[in-house]
Amino acid sequence: MKNKPLSSFRISRFINEEAYGGILLIIATIIALIWANSSFFESYHYVWHDYKVGFVWGEIDMVASLHHWINDGLMALFFFVVGLEIKREIMGGELSSMKKASLPIAAAVGGMVIPALLYVVVTINFPEYINGWGIPMATDIAFALGLLAMLGSKVPLNLKIFLTALAIADDLGAVMVIALFYTESIDMNELMYAGFCLAVLVAANFAGVRKTVFYALIGFAGVWIAFIYSGVHATIAGVLIALTIPARTKISENDYIDKLGRYLEKFKKENPDTNSTLLTKGQVHVISEIEDLSKKAHTPLQKLEHALHPVTAYFILPVFALSNAGVHIDGSIDDMLIHPISLGIIAGLVLGKFLGIALFSKLMVRMKIAALPEGVNWNQIYGVAFLAGIGFTMSMFISDLAFKDDSFKQIAKVGIMGASLLSALIGMLWLGLTSSENK
Repeated sequence: MKNKPLSSFRISRFINEEAYGGILLIIATIIALIWANSSFFESYHYVWHDYKVGFVWGEIDMVASLHHWINDGLMALFFFVVGLEIKREIMGGELSSMKKASLPIAAAVGGMVIPALLYVVVTINFPEYINGWGIPMATDIAFALGLLAMLGSKVPLNLKIFLTALAIADDLGAVMVIALFYTESIDMNELMYAGFCLAVLVAANFAGVRKTVFYALIGFAGVWIAFIYSGVHATIAGVLIALTIPARTKISENDYIDKLGRYLEKFKKENPDTNSTLLTKGQVHVISEIEDLSKKAHTPLQKLEHALHPVTAYFILPVFALSNAGVHIDGSIDDMLIHPISLGIIAGLVLGKFLGIALFSKLMVRMKIAALPEGVNWNQIYGVAFLAGIGFTMSMFISDLAFKDDSFKQIAKVGIMGASLLSALIGMLWLGLTSSENK
């Protein structure tokens, strides 16, 4: 129980960064839409899709568009941070017990399966559209938490934690769907090489190697590049590398507290004159010992997470939105919204997400496999189930993989934005109207 406040502080920091990042995400999306539908549309396409950057080293050709580097490079780093967060929460946080973890995981499964089925039902008579079934499966965590943050104290922290865990789980599910169903060809030799490099990282973890530089070099030069050439999406590499990062301290909490206390007593004895403005040599030495002790109390996983999470929230996701949300609308929006692709996506994200999350959550609680988070009621779960229908970033990404025809991609992205907007409005209205009951 004594670790609970620290865990709550960490998850609060994570949620606040996601919420502020969500605001930047909204701004980036608006800029992208205006840019893509202005007289400067050709420059938008040139900057993100035609302009090539990278390097060539022997047989390794790493030259690609900025759009490609963002989706396969920066997003791999984003999912690396997601992997760090998941590992930490499983080892000692909100997902550390099956009772806690089972509810958001089951909700995420329902929020993936039902939307995909509804999309298939809507487009069943149109075989050329059926491949978009994976589009309504993912929840945009930054957008959803950004909107939830606007309600302030009207919603409890545990509800935000539930939404965070749910969104992480179904984003990972979406990535697995990409790997299994939206990969045209797989190079098994590259995957075997990536597997070997991952085994090296796991062995290093067990051997006590704690240098983050080692994990970064093997992870980048081995796992990530191998995934790039394997045909499997590189974001999976980010998650797998994160799971190999050491998550244990060199010193136990009790030993740290005992030794820190002794160092503080020694610090006082080194200079009884508390009015002195200068430290003695002995005090300087004690401070160095305290710094070394504190380093042993840190884990590489937590240091990386602390350093990288603001980068993903404030930079990577807004840049992703800026490069992916610029849908050039050429034609009637009304016609696009009633197109089978759009209707399937809207049915999946708005209705499917709500039904899947609500029904699977109810089932888990009724069967006594899981319990509602403390201070959270069913009306709040329903409100979050609607907010989870904000698919945006990953849905946009999957739509590019699902369809080869540019007109289909355009229709899909219009449907995603329409569904995400509708889900956001319903979710916020629901939580706002039921806020008095939630107090």
